[in-house]
Amino acid sequence: MSTSENQLKIGRRGALKMLGLGAAGMLAAGLQDVIASEPADKKPAPKPVLSKGNSSVSFTTGSDRHQMLYEVVKPFESEIRKGLKDKQLIIKVNMVQTTVPLCATHVDALRALLEYMKPIYKKQIIIAEASSVIDSGAGFKNYGYLDLQKDYNIKFVDLNNSKGTPFFIIDPDLHQEEIPIAETLTDKSNYIISLTRLKTHNRVVMTAGVKNLAMGAPLVRSNDRTTGKHYKSRMHSGGERFLHYNIYLMGQNIRPDFTIVDGVEGMEGNGPIEGTPVNHKIALAGEDVVAVDSMCARLMGVELDNVGYLNYLSAAGFGNTERGKIDIIGSAVPEQHIIKYKLHDNINTQLEWKKPLNPQPQK
Repeated sequence: MSTSENQLKIGRRGALKMLGLGAAGMLAAGLQDVIASEPADKKPAPKPVLSKGNSSVSFTTGSDRHQMLYEVVKPFESEIRKGLKDKQLIIKVNMVQTTVPLCATHVDALRALLEYMKPIYKKQIIIAEASSVIDSGAGFKNYGYLDLQKDYNIKFVDLNNSKGTPFFIIDPDLHQEEIPIAETLTDKSNYIISLTRLKTHNRVVMTAGVKNLAMGAPLVRSNDRTTGKHYKSRMHSGGERFLHYNIYLMGQNIRPDFTIVDGVEGMEGNGPIEGTPVNHKIALAGEDVVAVDSMCARLMGVELDNVGYLNYLSAAGFGNTERGKIDIIGSAVPEQHIIKYKLHDNINTQLEWKKPLNPQPQK
C-alpha cells in the first residue's frame, strides 16, 4: 500500500486533527456537541452511514457520452429501480456559472441519462440546480437543457427560488451559523442522481459528486455577497479550512443516492470556472459518492490527503476512499487512465488548511 493510502487511515480523531482543532485547544467531542445541540426541528436527519464493506464503482473510457453513460449506469440498474420505488426522481446537474459551458454538466450527458431512465421511470423527472448566481434558469437556457423538454417529460427547478430548510454550519469564529438549504435535497421522498464532471477547484483542490450536492444545497437569495444572503459564500467564510469541514457537515445529511461523473472532458487549472479543458475520455458511477470522488481524485493525479472533505466523510464512515475497498466494475483499469491535472494557481495557499490552527494568544 502506498504512503498516500496509509495517510488516509486517519480515523475520526485524526480527521479532526487535520482540521487543526487540536492546535486550537478544542476537543473533537466539543465540536460534535455543538452540532448535536442544534434544535431538532432545524437539523435534517443524517443519511444512513454505509454498511461496512467494499464499495462498487463502474468505470469506462471513450468519447461517446451516450454509450459511456449506459455502460456505467447499467450495472446498478436493479439498485436504481429499487431506490426509485414511490419516489420522485431528481437529477442534480452542476453549473457554477450560467455562461461558462465547461463548468457545467454537458447537455449530451443529461440527454443520455434521460434516455436511459425513460423505460425505468414513467413519471415526470425534475432537473434541479442552485447556481452561484441567483438565476439558475439562465443556465438551463444557455446550456441547451430546455431543448430536452421536446423529447422528455421533465421539469426544471431553480432551487434558489425554492423553500429553504434551516441548517447549521460553522463560521470563522467556530460559532454556529444558520443558513437555508434546498428542501428538495433534504426530502427523503426524493431519489437524487448527481450528474457532473471532473474539475479542479480554487478552494478545495477538486470537485465532483460530493460537492455538487453539498454546495448545491445552500441557497442564493442575493448576488450581492456582502448582504449575507448569498449563503453559498457563507460556507466559504472561514476560508479553506472550514469550507472542507462545512462540506463534511453538509455531506453527512445531503449526499446523492447515485452519482455519475462525466469525464469525457474535464477541467484543469483555475477551476471550477476559469480552467481549461482536459480530453480525459472517462466516466464513473456508483452509489457511494465518496468512493466515486476518491477515484476521480486518483484519475486526476490529485493526492487524496489534500482533499479534506473526502477524508472527513470517509473517516466518519460515510463512504470509502481506500483503494482496496473499492471494487471497479468494467474492463478498463482506472490506473491506466490517470492524467495529472494542472491544479489551480493558488494551490499552495489552498493547502494551508492542513497546517495547525494557531489563534492569537490571549493577553
